[in-house]
Amino acid sequence: MGDPAACYRALVSHDARFDGRLFIGVRTTRIYCRPVCRVRTPHLENCTFHPSAAAAEDAGFRPCLKCRPELAPGFAPVDARSRLAHRAARLMVSDALDGGIEEIANQLGVTSRQLRRSFEQEYGVAPVRFLLTLRLLMAKALLTDTELAITDIAFAAGFGSIRRFNETFHKHYRMAPSHFRQQLESRIGQRDTMPDAITVLTGYRGPLDWEWLLGFIGARTIAGIDAVSEGSYRRAVRLVNDGKVCSGHIAVSPADGKDALAVNVSTSLLPVLPAVLMRVRALFDLDCEPSAVHDHLRVMDEVVPGSNTLGVRVPGAFDSFEMAVRAILGQQVTVKAARTLANRMAETLGESVENPVAGLTRVFPSAETIAALPGPVEDALGPLGVTGSRARAIRALAEAVATGAIELSPSAEVAVTMERLLALPGIGPWTAHYLAMRALAWPDAFPHTDYGVKLAFTQALGPGADVSPKRILEIAEAWKPWRAYATMNLWRSLS
Repeated sequence: MGDPAACYRALVSHDARFDGRLFIGVRTTRIYCRPVCRVRTPHLENCTFHPSAAAAEDAGFRPCLKCRPELAPGFAPVDARSRLAHRAARLMVSDALDGGIEEIANQLGVTSRQLRRSFEQEYGVAPVRFLLTLRLLMAKALLTDTELAITDIAFAAGFGSIRRFNETFHKHYRMAPSHFRQQLESRIGQRDTMPDAITVLTGYRGPLDWEWLLGFIGARTIAGIDAVSEGSYRRAVRLVNDGKVCSGHIAVSPADGKDALAVNVSTSLLPVLPAVLMRVRALFDLDCEPSAVHDHLRVMDEVVPGSNTLGVRVPGAFDSFEMAVRAILGQQVTVKAARTLANRMAETLGESVENPVAGLTRVFPSAETIAALPGPVEDALGPLGVTGSRARAIRALAEAVATGAIELSPSAEVAVTMERLLALPGIGPWTAHYLAMRALAWPDAFPHTDYGVKLAFTQALGPGADVSPKRILEIAEAWKPWRAYATMNLWRSLS
């Protein structure tokens, strides 16, 4: 993988910029580590370097118990090849496709050969081997961080039977799961904050401006669905696994002393745990590489003096359709007004969840629910205060999502999705770029006609300056491919 000397320097300096992108196998111990690992540094001649945990395990190495490779952050790809591999990886985890390469390729609109080549170039292994490693590392995390029964861990990690789990774990890690758990000195020490729940960690590259991120999300919460309080985010959740509905709650807060978030999850959500954690990562943009973004966006200081992009994240979405509807409701109105309309929709059309916790009683109406509303959609949404044009835009989006014509997720192909969004009534460039930024995790999305963006330019450049959309685009050309982060920084400058 690349230049071994450069990779070794990253290990010696414990360079967090390479965390999640580089894994080091040690020939003498047959263990692999993250570059941030603080155990005694091995000699260069004893090291091998791998682009993913799966590649390290495929080479016969076991995960380090100290640095815990299962907590290594992912990354937000920019180029087309990386994004294709990343989209495939997300599909394998969230949709439990069992590594069926043909099925994944069909969903992504590429040939299986193209997908396999892209995947192996990016991660160093075939898709099937990558998925197996994800499952093993998920099981390792649950063994480490929770008191769950091993049978529950096996199924939560995606293994079809306890026998297969035990055999696979022993084959790859050369110990039984029960023996592995006996070797651990303690759990993470993070108390579960809800009844019948477990807490697991999910890592990121620091720094992360948690206070600003939580403030952004908190201003857009929907009553009964999600809430922010005492430095944590809470949410009611309903997901489907193999035709079975799984309902429960999550609570997310910073993990003490770690570059990680502690995710408290109802045990009722164990069948969909990988998908829940992936949505949490998307919501809080945990795959961001803050140093790369910050280094590139230093040029923003020419427009916004004193600008500091270090720690800025682009909030994603736990439920992309919910966020998209809220974006339509927010067209040309205040954040507070859009929140009021979303609250009414949730209260009137949302679905209740079992065992409500701390006022979290429902989930937002699905695309299928909105698409199936009888009669003109204005009859259903008009009494809630939604204008006719926005009601029709919401119905059109719901129908497109329900039928699969539009996919609102980081696994979607950006150019195709943007084109289809812009073809819908009531969705213009601002809405399309906002959805690309938050639902598609496109780092270069740029809603240049946004009022807040224009205001930030006006405040920075002074009265009388040219802040036309054309001029804003010209200035922002230097911010590619991180214009979504530049947008967040402009919004943050207003506060």
